Amino acid sequence: MSSDEIEVPKELREFMLEGAKETLLGQKNGAKKQYRYGNLHIREYGDKFLVHTDKVDPRVNPLGHLVCDAPEILIGIACGIFTGIVIGKKFSNKKSKKMSFSNILTSSLISGYLGYATTKKIKKYLE
Repeated sequence: MSSDEIEVPKELREFMLEGAKETLLGQKNGAKKQYRYGNLHIREYGDKFLVHTDKVDPRVNPLGHLVCDAPEILIGIACGIFTGIVIGKKFSNKKSKKMSFSNILTSSLISGYLGYATTKKIKKYLE
């Protein structure tokens, strides 16, 4: 649970805003379901709800949401693309050290994940 989330125990009260829509947008973080109501992001777990407010509603402005609320995803994608381009260019001109597409893809995925995970840790530390 991040510092900006509010926990609502289910035993206290069954909670759901009228008009909240179930969504796939957002990181589930182990939740059974997740909902959106405007800028509210609601995650449902077995025993509780976790609720936080996003700066930008991803249903209205997906790119703005990534920039403001989930920069770790953009940085992970950028790291993966950058690594793929650099490795691809490096080995595309060298016939003796030809690297397979699967190796370039694997390197890109690892780099993307490391960029994502590092940014997420930094973001959590700064909260």
